[in-house]
Amino acid sequence: MRLTCRVAVGFALPFRWRTAVPVAAAVLSAACATQPDGPLVRLDRLEPLPTRAAMSAAPLRVAIAAVFSPKGTVESYQPLLDALGQRLNRPVSLVQRRTYAEVNDLVRSGDVDMALVCTSAYVQGHDAFGMDLLAAPVVRGRTVYHSVLIVQASSTARSMAELEGHVFAFTDPMSNSGRAYPTHLVRQLGKTPESFFGRTFFTYSHDDAIRAVAAGTADGAAVDSLVFENALARDPALGNRVRVIHRSPPFGIPPAVVGPGVRPQLREALREALREALLGLDRTDEGRAALAAAGIDRFTMVDDSAYDSVRDLVAVAGLQTR
Repeated sequence: MRLTCRVAVGFALPFRWRTAVPVAAAVLSAACATQPDGPLVRLDRLEPLPTRAAMSAAPLRVAIAAVFSPKGTVESYQPLLDALGQRLNRPVSLVQRRTYAEVNDLVRSGDVDMALVCTSAYVQGHDAFGMDLLAAPVVRGRTVYHSVLIVQASSTARSMAELEGHVFAFTDPMSNSGRAYPTHLVRQLGKTPESFFGRTFFTYSHDDAIRAVAAGTADGAAVDSLVFENALARDPALGNRVRVIHRSPPFGIPPAVVGPGVRPQLREALREALREALLGLDRTDEGRAALAAAGIDRFTMVDDSAYDSVRDLVAVAGLQTR
């Protein structure tokens, strides 16, 4: 047991306090005389609190719409999510759902912090509950994509009109390229999908729609041109089994978005942090490698008006997206 108490003070006392020091010292001496040994607290040697990066951070929850099958999504996007986490100094958790509508629900409720969604899902989410653009990927120097109508390589069909009575694979009920655009083509023929095709079904991903046509499960499908080109790059032999018979006008590319599910101040701070991280991915070797794995050059800013043609198409097609 120490018989004295040591107090280190690194500042001068005001004059009016100086007369009280002897009394305070006596009180402290009496109080500390029976205290056990302990660490010396020095007020002149304070250290800053740990930074946020040094503390345990909650995972950033990112949803990716099922443009690819679940396996394809992980293979294509996990390196990108890892690179994003490094830039933000926090772990990233991938959240997957079967349908575009389910991903939109996650964005609406705030159960995910960010999402990569298809174009018509963005349009629906923006107009219905304030889904907000962060950035858009640049692919092969452009921020657009197309819907491509595909058939088996051995098929004699040369247009949508020649697929009447056949089996057609849609991708997702909310898909622009995989449902809205082919529905538009059928309506131009004066028909509805129900009266035009012999049978239809949903694959819930574009790569699965490509596989369905290649395997002969479907006679035709319409898919995202970027997914189709990526599939050909990964499996060149696919070009011997399927071919493109129609290509749509360009549409605004599927974007990265945030939702309204947090308080406005937090939402703004998170949005800016995410946008800065996305826009900066191509500035490092690791980021460029991660972008390349997803088939992306870089991210850039886009305006909501880039998706007006999708709004018009969905309205003309008369689709119920849920």
